[in-house]
Amino acid sequence: MVFNPEHNIDKIHDTLVSSLRKFFKDAGMTKAVLGLSGGIDSGVVAPLAVEALGAENVTGILMPSSFSSLHSITDATELAENLGIKHYIIPIADIYERFMKEIDPIMEGDHSWDNTQENLQARIRGTILMAFSNRKRALLLNTSNKSELSMGYGTLYGDLSGALMVIADIYKLQVYALARYINSEREIIPFSTISKAPSAELREGQKDTDSLPDYSILDPILYRLNEMGMSVEEVIAAGAEKEVVEKIVRLRKAAAFKGHQMAPVIKISEKPLLDRSKWIY
Repeated sequence: MVFNPEHNIDKIHDTLVSSLRKFFKDAGMTKAVLGLSGGIDSGVVAPLAVEALGAENVTGILMPSSFSSLHSITDATELAENLGIKHYIIPIADIYERFMKEIDPIMEGDHSWDNTQENLQARIRGTILMAFSNRKRALLLNTSNKSELSMGYGTLYGDLSGALMVIADIYKLQVYALARYINSEREIIPFSTISKAPSAELREGQKDTDSLPDYSILDPILYRLNEMGMSVEEVIAAGAEKEVVEKIVRLRKAAAFKGHQMAPVIKISEKPLLDRSKWIY
């Protein structure tokens, strides 16, 4: 079986929308909030939420840092305007600098860059989103995808926060396919959001491929390991590079602890990563 991100994309879309709607109905909630980064993941989750709940019930919050590109801000704003949802822009650069100043005793004078600074930005954004969630009684929608979660590419108490993980059971290439499906009648998700290289924008010039294999390589390997249940040896025998497969398996094992601390997932496949039966919606 070959991984085909376009397979049943219409059914995946409909399942995500109907599950979102049911989750909110069962929770007795009507309003949702999500962070809008200008990236493909939030670019897909936002229109799904609007279709499920109505534009009047969805709010997007843009939280640019000093590492955010101008096109990310304009893409996120254009998406919000295309959807007709209320949105706020709350820059986090000053908040981040204040945090760094206050935790200087912890840093002990060592200001070399590592994931401390990157994760702090993600957690500031998570705090802002949860402040809105609490104040406005709006459930926070998580926008992490299955590829990123498989590799531990996310920050606990930051961008992994949320009441519901909307696209956590679809791979990155499926997210792109879903974006094209959403845009099939008119451009809702800006074209530049779909065409640009994915990036967390937590440091200067950052790209996902700095830490992960290209998704065209990563997703088929993850699919074979997860959905098809193939062994490492079988995946390598099928044509994948040994070093790449071993790196993927190593990162998966190292990130496994994060899976025990995440929100419920909308189930799409037979093998969601966070397969805790009572948690999967």
